Amino acid sequence: MRIDTLSPAEGANISPKRLGRGIGSGLGKTSGKGHKGQWARSGGGVRPGFEGGQMPMHRRVPKRGFHNKWAVEYTIVNLGQLKDVPAGTVVDFEYVSDHKLAKEVKNSAGLKVLGSGELTAALTVKAAKFSESAKAAIEKVGGKAEVE
Repeated sequence: MRIDTLSPAEGANISPKRLGRGIGSGLGKTSGKGHKGQWARSGGGVRPGFEGGQMPMHRRVPKRGFHNKWAVEYTIVNLGQLKDVPAGTVVDFEYVSDHKLAKEVKNSAGLKVLGSGELTAALTVKAAKFSESAKAAIEKVGGKAEVE
């Protein structure tokens, strides 16, 4: 193989449209723009979303809601989701994400443990936040609730 024999793959390079090069090309005379009108002019056309002066869709439809860009998103875990975890295990954000214990693992500010469900094994749970009932239930079975 020599460098002077290399060429692009078949169909990799596409020639540009040659407009206005005679009637035989199929794109002569008006160059595919039809006759007159806004679209035939230089710089013609309208901006995206323009509806000919009619009130555009993005202004007709009511706006709802608010997205707080400073809101803190926690990955939520209930105690019921930790019932099958063996005793003595350290449960933290990595453990929850690796074992798919939460319904939705967000790239978040950490773990928040809620008290819904029963816990039987003594676990060390490391999380950013605990509800009062979750903390009480973890300590009731002999585990530790540590705030990271």
